[in-house]
Order: sequence, then C-alpha cells, then structure tokens
Amino acid sequence: MTLEELGWNETFAGEFAPYSGQGLVPGRLIRETKINFSALLEGGEEIDCVLGGKVWHDAETDADLPAVGDWVALDRGAEGDEVIIRGRLARASRFSRKVPGKSAQEQVIAANVDIVVVVTDPGPDYSPRRIERYLMLIERCGAKPVVLLNKSDLFPEEHCAEAANELRALSDIVEVHVTSARELQGLEVVQGYLRAGVTITLVGSSGVGKSTLVNQLLGGEWQDTNEVNEVTGRGRHTTTHRELIVLPQGGLLIDNPGVREIQMWTDEATLRESFADVDKLATQCQFGDCKHQRDAGCAIRAAVEEGLLDPERYESYLRLEDEIEELNRRRKKRRMATERWAKRNRKVKARNLADRIELEKEERGEA
Repeated sequence: MTLEELGWNETFAGEFAPYSGQGLVPGRLIRETKINFSALLEGGEEIDCVLGGKVWHDAETDADLPAVGDWVALDRGAEGDEVIIRGRLARASRFSRKVPGKSAQEQVIAANVDIVVVVTDPGPDYSPRRIERYLMLIERCGAKPVVLLNKSDLFPEEHCAEAANELRALSDIVEVHVTSARELQGLEVVQGYLRAGVTITLVGSSGVGKSTLVNQLLGGEWQDTNEVNEVTGRGRHTTTHRELIVLPQGGLLIDNPGVREIQMWTDEATLRESFADVDKLATQCQFGDCKHQRDAGCAIRAAVEEGLLDPERYESYLRLEDEIEELNRRRKKRRMATERWAKRNRKVKARNLADRIELEKEERGEA
C-alpha cells in the first residue's frame, strides 16, 4: 500500500519535508480512542501512537488537535518506545459541526475528506430541513455532497422518487441516489465514487443503514447491525467510534457513529450562499435592517404569503440565522475569556520574573 493510496499528494509531501529531515515518518490517523491513536504507514503497517506535548500545547482549540483522517509526523523512537505524534499537517478539508450542547467549540468529524455521503431514508428519518443543515456544513468544508436515500426496499417506488426530488431541490450541486444497502440496490453508484486516494465519510442518524452499507462495501460483517425501533424510528448506535477504513476496491471511508444533533458550525457568508433565493428576496425588503419576521415591507414574508416561498424553508432560514448569531456570540465570549486568561498569565509571569531578579540581587548582595 502506497502513501498515495492513502490520500497522500504533493502538497502534503512539501509540508512534510522539514519533518523528514528530523527522521520522522508520515502516517494517516485511522482511529482515535480516549488514550491514543492508530495510524497507517506506507506499506500498510498499522501502529498505535500518542500525542506529543508540543502538539497539545500549540493547539488553540480542540479542533486543532489531530483527528481521524489527519496526516501526522510520527517519531518512532527506539525499538519498544511509544510512537509519538510530533506534528499535524495542514488539512485540505475538514467536516465539522458544533459540539452538542451549550459549548461554542468545533468538533471535527472527518479530516481531509473529499466526499461527504449523508445517509437517510424515505421514512421516519426523512427531514429535508436536517439535510439542508448537512449541505451547509459540507459546503463550508469544501467536499462534494452526496445523499443516499437508503432502505428504498421498505417504501413504494413513487414515494422514494418524490423524496429524492425534494432533496435535489435543496442544492444545485448535491447528488441524490435512491439505494437499498440490504438488497444491494444502487451500491454501484456509491462504488463509482471510490478510487485510490479518495476519502469519503458517511454521516447520518442511527438506524438508517450506514453499518449495513459499510458491510456491503467491505464484503463482510465489519460492523454490527441492529434493528430500528418501530415506535421511535431510531436505531441503536451500531458504530461506536470514528474509523478510517481502506476499501478493497480502492478509496478510503471514514465511518462515524450516528449523529443525533446537527448544530451549525458555519458563518453568515455560507448561510447567504445556501439560501441564495431567500437572500435575493431580502434585498427587496423595504428596510435594510429588516428581521424578516413582523417588520413592515418584508419581501420574504410577502413571498411566503403569496405561495412563492416554502414556509418550512423560511422557518429554517430564520432558525439557522439565530443559531449562527448565538454561535458567534459564544465564540466572542470564549475569545474574551481566553484573552483575559492570557493577559493575567502574562502578568503573573512578569511578576514572578521580577521577584526572581530581586531575589538574585539579594543573594549577590546588591540589594
């Protein structure tokens, strides 16, 4: 197995050159646990490794720490020593979401990913508004968006076709496919995206068939699968951790646990691009500071009332805008707290230095 088959390219090679001079070797992280990582090296060797102290201290946020899919510089040391991650190469892309809850931190779901495949179904899990959120995150990441409307064998063909067309209308670049992993229907479409060096990641709710899909792609029972609860429509988390898998037909896949909560990690510019039709209407509002709710002369509300804009898309636009505003507020609050801590830390260091200098003077009898 070559580095190129793992996604290596000239950009990574150029950035790694200084590490190579230090005797370090490149590896791609394929697994992360609470205590260490696993990486693949050239030739297909898999090794466990731990995070070096400098990498930890240089990271401004948790999102700057290595994640599954990252390329890292590894210090193998002497035989029997722990392999240490001495550096992380800059990412070509990263698919992220906001950490669930009240935190304003970013959670990296997959690093250096080329294609993000969102898996849903035409039944209990079906939600165009949630897919809309996924598409915004993928657009920010810069990866290619693909949606699989899986479990089509459980629903009428016409119903699946209508659902697929509704999802296609959400984006000009998304590719939507109707599939049934259990019945091996449409998997040739997924396989068409796979080739040496290309990394895809699967995301979606639990119970929509991601693990079955992975098993079919690998040709075996790689992941355990469980039935969906008939009452809630939810499945159990059959994938428990993120893992990068080298596929036998070529390409790499980052498998993810089921994602229950998709909170935005994006900005106003991406929101505007994803809702270009709504944003165009906003330019026609009577007032420049229109909030698009109860304001007089709001062109967006008028379009909803006239049946020119889907009310659900309008509500989604408002919710996302509120979420982004709240996220920016939390980011600012966190940045201010960090700056206060850094300022206080500098004062403490300066005071300690002054005390040490004064003590040295006393010891030399210069006081």
